Amino acid sequence: MDCLKFDPDLVTRGLIMDKEHGNLIKVDRFGLVKRAMHGTRMLGWQDIRALYGRETVNLRNEGRWMFLNTLFSVSEAVMYMQLVDRLDQGAFSTASTMTYKSLYTLWQKLCSTLPLREAKGGDPEDPEKFIELDGEMVQTLQDQRDSGKQLLLITNSDYQYTDRMMSFAYNRFMPQGNTWRDLFDVVIVMARKPDFFNYQMSLYEVVTEDGLMKPVLAAERGGLFCGGSARVVEKAIGVEGDDILYVGDHIYTDAALAKLNFRWRTALIIRELEEEVSALVKGRPHRDKLKELMEKKELVGDLFNQLRLARQRFVSGVRLTSTFEDEDRLNETLAQLLMVMEVLDDKIGPMWGYLSRAGLNDKSQLIRQIEKYADIYTSRVSNFQRYTPYMYFRSPSQSLAHDRGLTSYYQKKYAELTPSEDSLVEQGPSSS
Repeated sequence: MDCLKFDPDLVTRGLIMDKEHGNLIKVDRFGLVKRAMHGTRMLGWQDIRALYGRETVNLRNEGRWMFLNTLFSVSEAVMYMQLVDRLDQGAFSTASTMTYKSLYTLWQKLCSTLPLREAKGGDPEDPEKFIELDGEMVQTLQDQRDSGKQLLLITNSDYQYTDRMMSFAYNRFMPQGNTWRDLFDVVIVMARKPDFFNYQMSLYEVVTEDGLMKPVLAAERGGLFCGGSARVVEKAIGVEGDDILYVGDHIYTDAALAKLNFRWRTALIIRELEEEVSALVKGRPHRDKLKELMEKKELVGDLFNQLRLARQRFVSGVRLTSTFEDEDRLNETLAQLLMVMEVLDDKIGPMWGYLSRAGLNDKSQLIRQIEKYADIYTSRVSNFQRYTPYMYFRSPSQSLAHDRGLTSYYQKKYAELTPSEDSLVEQGPSSS
């Protein structure tokens, strides 16, 4: 463990772990692999093609693929990829029989033995090291509550941990004499998501500050409860289906199950979004440069393919009209062009690129999952303060491939049918 170091730049959320090959991969919305890393070494496009070809990643095969959709999973992946390097170097006594998948299983067992406070992300007695304060959160929630909405807090954490963290993050911004508990109509701790959305589990009421509980049949407004289920929540607040907006930061545990099982509206919190938007804005000149490089690569690639065809015909005995007189010269030129394309690849896409992109133009698998399960997504809950509590968010018009060029096509096709402004002025009003 001492040889492992956390490198936040090595892994990003939205990548997929291939436990069979010890790789991290980034795929597009169709599940095709665009980039890959073995251990801590990025793979070239030739290695990616040889290993994955046209294979489509199916996230339902959880035995092989693991989607990194939480910051916890990112931390685990950083460590696992370093262990893959160690395995390749023969650093383990069982390296001859250990596979990348068995290494992952062993690593998971080791992580499960960590103390709870380490697994949860920090010592609850020292929350300032782990919590980023947001002074707008209290007013954001209070505006929603004052507009007539009911607010609930549903967490997998125990009450002591929840109270310590929430008190640190919220109480300083609350009106005198109030605490974070006054913001929520119902609080449910140790919810055991995702089972919370799948099963009807026992419900307990927390009756003392030290966590003493008693079994109850139903939740009531103003109470603090443990366990239960999504159905219990609907009965407690008298609201169900798409009248509920569930806000969370886990695509599967929060957004997917709430939407699929109960048709709740879902809002996904993507903390990296602020950095992503900033990078996209600052990187517009860079993206223009990338487009130029892509055009160069397409030109080089076209020449490369033409020469491959020439070589193919040369080997087949077809007389060539080009100046190439032997196969060796063809092969040498092909190798040179291949090197040029690899250099262009390095310039086009170092490391993982943008969180929301797979390649220059396509969406990443992370964005595909967000579009599928989240009705709305944002970087933090307090962003809702920029709108009134009565705001109805509508999805913007989605552009399709055949939409491009419709304006110019319309103008070209119907221009002769629509009189110009000049002709209307010359004609003047019609007389009756």
